[in-house]
Amino acid sequence: MENSLSVIPLGGVEEIGLNMTVFEYGNDLIIVDAGLMFPEEDMLGIDFVIPDFTYVLENREKVRGIFLTHGHEDHTGALPFLLKELGDVPVYGTPLTLGLVREKLKEHHLEKTELISVKPRGVITVGVFEVEFIRVTHSIVDGVAFGIKTPEGLIIHTGDFKLDPTPVDGQLMDFHKFSEYGENGTILLMSDSTNAEKGGFTFSEKEVRRSFEEIFAKTKGRIIIATFASNIHRIQQVIDVAAMFGRKIILSGKSLISNTQIALDLGYLRIPEDTWLRLEDLRRLEDHQVVLITTGSQGEPMSVLSRIATDEHKQIKVKEGDVIILSAKMIPGNERSIGRIINHLFRRGADVIYEKVSEIHVSGHASKEELKLMLNLVKPTYFMPIHGEYRHKVYHARLAEKTGIDKANIFLLENGEVLEISGGTAAKNGKVTTGRVYVDGKGVGDVGDMVLRDRRRLAHDGIVIILIGIEKLTGAVISGPDIISRGFVFEDASQDIINEAREIVYTTIRQLDSEVIADRALLTAKIRSVLKKYLRNTMERMPMILPIIFEI
Repeated sequence: MENSLSVIPLGGVEEIGLNMTVFEYGNDLIIVDAGLMFPEEDMLGIDFVIPDFTYVLENREKVRGIFLTHGHEDHTGALPFLLKELGDVPVYGTPLTLGLVREKLKEHHLEKTELISVKPRGVITVGVFEVEFIRVTHSIVDGVAFGIKTPEGLIIHTGDFKLDPTPVDGQLMDFHKFSEYGENGTILLMSDSTNAEKGGFTFSEKEVRRSFEEIFAKTKGRIIIATFASNIHRIQQVIDVAAMFGRKIILSGKSLISNTQIALDLGYLRIPEDTWLRLEDLRRLEDHQVVLITTGSQGEPMSVLSRIATDEHKQIKVKEGDVIILSAKMIPGNERSIGRIINHLFRRGADVIYEKVSEIHVSGHASKEELKLMLNLVKPTYFMPIHGEYRHKVYHARLAEKTGIDKANIFLLENGEVLEISGGTAAKNGKVTTGRVYVDGKGVGDVGDMVLRDRRRLAHDGIVIILIGIEKLTGAVISGPDIISRGFVFEDASQDIINEAREIVYTTIRQLDSEVIADRALLTAKIRSVLKKYLRNTMERMPMILPIIFEI
């Protein structure tokens, strides 16, 4: 409808990650966030996943701006790919968010993108939309929610948040603004659902400092801390405690050094003079003077911590007495690779401290009581849980009901579904094109579900290749069949099976009509069929079968 507001999540309401929402009214469209998602275990070879932008590209002439809530990858990681397709669109964000994004855009040769810095309580008007930046507390500095004024009423999009009464930088969440929107009548609240299952309140970031102080006080050796490169608050806490105990800081990891320098330049990080040293200075320091901050808290294969754990790092070698702290939550799906790294580190004599054994990490997301407080502050007519899997949204919806929101006014949308607001009434209205686009190296979208299925099959069952030379005129087999297998059986140990398979293929071809042999597609299908049946019956395996036929 022309005179209605459409709210369309293109990602982030069926998963943790891929956060991207479109707000459209008439000829104006704005986008909130453009995030990626890291691959699940069965996405073999995929580097990361981004949302399908088809709907935005179909309406490119309407796009007035992209607004970013904060600098985490699950909210900004897809931005370079979107901008490459979309062209010149202004991007709005807080100073640190844009500082981190600028580096990302440089890597993709998008330096000319118009980045417009907005401080909390700043208001931007684009088309019919008026967007106000509202400060929130989260696990990254400079996070904001958005108050969006539309022709159909006020909307609050919380971004990622928690109610931290003692933030590391002293910048409190702007409760007054959320309350103001509640008093003025907010038609729709879209709120972070990540921790909707968890009771009570999320601990303040400052609680982590207590754990750090206890560890530092009793550690005589080197301390190595792995955390997210974007967690500026956590890095600040490490620096503060290190300075308190007379230790020097050494950073290792390209993204970590880059983010720290950006935060330092923008004034979001304070480092005492002569505290930050280079990696080359490690040799001349005593063990009790060292704090190393690295990346790799999620067990990423090529990260600094992984290379340290497997003794492949040129300058950092684990030794007896080292204390290694994994100061980050284990993201679901990464537990096995993180566990492997922890085991490697213990084998090399280090003491490893991680989330399950010590309070060295707190979440950046609101728990149940905080989510209820947000609902009570904003008092929306309609509610839409975002940023979570389906179960998170269901728990959040139940909390909303407890605060007095009618069940009929709560919308659990899927990616691509349209929530239409017109004349003060909201309802679901259809679905737009959406989905997941796989990024593998420099290829964007060239790996689809069929390719992933093939990769899974190759990984589980292997491949059998049959090489056959056939005389073009007579159809006689003059070479082979030769069978090569990879990831299926060890050929020397299973020679009988290979020989039997070869004989079956040879006999099958001899029994075929010359017309079938002349048709390459039919011959390939027949060989694949008989071999598939034989291998399934004898070995209960179904490898990928690839006949290669040469006409001689």
